[in-house]
Amino acid sequence: MHTRFPRAESREFDASHFRKALSQFATGVTVITTRLADGTLLGLTASSFNSVSLDPPLVLWSLGTKANSMPVFTGNSHYVINILGAEQAHLAQQFASKMEDRFEGVGYSLSRTGQPVLDGVSAWFECHNRSQYPEGDHIIFVGEVEHCEVNPQAALVFHNGGFIKTGA
Repeated sequence: MHTRFPRAESREFDASHFRKALSQFATGVTVITTRLADGTLLGLTASSFNSVSLDPPLVLWSLGTKANSMPVFTGNSHYVINILGAEQAHLAQQFASKMEDRFEGVGYSLSRTGQPVLDGVSAWFECHNRSQYPEGDHIIFVGEVEHCEVNPQAALVFHNGGFIKTGA
């Protein structure tokens, strides 16, 4: 069931104020990775990750509609969501950068479907690109988890515009 209601009639805040309010919600940090048909690897940092369902196992994340990587993620059948650990802020920064090769110097292995899994992450989810929903200036991706692994460790968290580490 998909229900839409009319938009709110007015807002008493601007985008800057909204972003500041959102920054008060602490989130985990992920790097979403995939591989193009020609073997090129692609990855980006995202904090918009959440669980959806245990049965079937579903997770979601979102990507801005103007992102250069949008055609790849909307077209690929699989991707991996890598949950970063407390000591991996450098990876979050590298995959959020404008570098041409964001995988430069990054250790990884390939999943059973050939998607890059970053070394040392606290968990990873290999997902079938199940569905996509346009909402506002983003596309919400729902992935059906086909494989996952866990390596418990302290978490990397994004809050108030910066990275913080949780305890062990």
